Amino acid sequence: MNEFIDVFQKRQDVLLETIWEHLQISLIALIIAIIIAVPLGLLLTRYTKIAEPIIGVTAVLQTIPSLAVLAFLIPFFGIGTTPAIIALTAYGLLPILRNTYTGIKEVNPSLKEAATGMGMNSFKRLTKVELPIAMPVIMAGVRTSMVLIVGTTTIAALIGAGGLGELILLGIDRGADINLILLGAIPAALLAILLDVILRGFEFISKRAGFKSFVAMLIIAVLVVATPFMFNGGKKADLVIGGKIGSEPAILINMYKLLIENETDLDVELKTSLGKTAFVFSALQEGSIDIYPEFTGTAIVTHLGGKAQSNEPKEVYQQAKEGMQEEYDMAFLQPMKFNNTYAVTTTKELAEEYDLQSIGDLNKVEDQLTAGFTLEFKDRYDGYVGMQEVYNVNFANVVTMEPGIRQEALSSGEVDVIDAYATDSYMIKLDLVTLDDPKNLFPPYQGAPLLREETLMKYPELEEILNQLGGKITDDQMRQMNYQVDYEGKSPESVARNYLTEQGLLDK
Repeated sequence: MNEFIDVFQKRQDVLLETIWEHLQISLIALIIAIIIAVPLGLLLTRYTKIAEPIIGVTAVLQTIPSLAVLAFLIPFFGIGTTPAIIALTAYGLLPILRNTYTGIKEVNPSLKEAATGMGMNSFKRLTKVELPIAMPVIMAGVRTSMVLIVGTTTIAALIGAGGLGELILLGIDRGADINLILLGAIPAALLAILLDVILRGFEFISKRAGFKSFVAMLIIAVLVVATPFMFNGGKKADLVIGGKIGSEPAILINMYKLLIENETDLDVELKTSLGKTAFVFSALQEGSIDIYPEFTGTAIVTHLGGKAQSNEPKEVYQQAKEGMQEEYDMAFLQPMKFNNTYAVTTTKELAEEYDLQSIGDLNKVEDQLTAGFTLEFKDRYDGYVGMQEVYNVNFANVVTMEPGIRQEALSSGEVDVIDAYATDSYMIKLDLVTLDDPKNLFPPYQGAPLLREETLMKYPELEEILNQLGGKITDDQMRQMNYQVDYEGKSPESVARNYLTEQGLLDK
């Protein structure tokens, strides 16, 4: 409990910011869902033959995994709040649409006949009789939709939309840090409960006030969403720098920001924890971000779909640079010194028990061991696919997991072998053994700024500024910086600033 309180005190500012982001995204999605679903539901009551097919379509939308929806939207809308709101709106349609339709259809037929007998046309009958009676049912649908949206909004952090999901993802990345996970999960649950109580109040009022309570609720929601825009000039940043999930990308993009803002008048915005390689690269391609740190080996294997023609870092970088320029019209600036290559790792005890020294040694005990790999590693040639082909290693049991969980699974004995990155901080903390790669399955992975050529043409000074990091940061320095963020609780910005200051790249 003391640890949780300590984490809460250190991250109060971030917590308040993410709660507000979470609330805004949720309310915007709810408002749009109401604007679409309520009129559509009312329309369907007049055209009942097409009602069930259309309601069925909204039901199908709700069955599609949220992560798949977000991934599908990125090429069209980029990253950030726009695709998140579109996805959340789709998830929120069904309860409102179904309750609107059901509420109107269940109005006592005798009341409808009486209204018609009094000379009311269809519209007047709807506004004067049906809507006021059906309003509590419609409001119940809005409540259900709101709770669903608030819960699903946590996943939006994967594409840089912000919200409480950022804290949850950070906790998972830090080796399932339960305090960080709770710091994001508890407020999300409390926010859903609070909003449900508020909407329950509007539902109760609607029994007497009818449609007026519904309008009042919408106005209040719009005001809450619009308030920050009324008091904020909304100046857009000149550059947006993104990063994958993890402490290392967060540290590097803070270095980029500090150097650029120190030497230019450009305003830089950071988007951390944008997800895995495919998400971040898609964001760069379509312009949601302008720069992100990528690895030379990843550029060749993942983006160019090839194999490294050499194991020499300089040659690998040249291959990646030329390939990214030719294939995607992107500039790959000078790489840093550290090599964050993939590694196959196990505990000292297990390595000694089975005399494991190289990846090939796993072949003799593959039926006895459980491997814990990330989804990305399992599906890559410079990963498990290559291990099967190059070293003929085929584990009897392979489980997939998020990067931040695998080290905990290894230390607790749930898995025996994991994939890791050479500069991961838990390599220090858990004193793990890295198996040799004598056949050079894993090419060099040196980090370097990747950006579109159009960005470099617009801001040519970026090349000289960011190339100051070229050849700097050793493996050990990167591991130590990651350790400071992951286990000592330091912020990526402070760690980045300290390094740049020590290197004379930033004034004290």
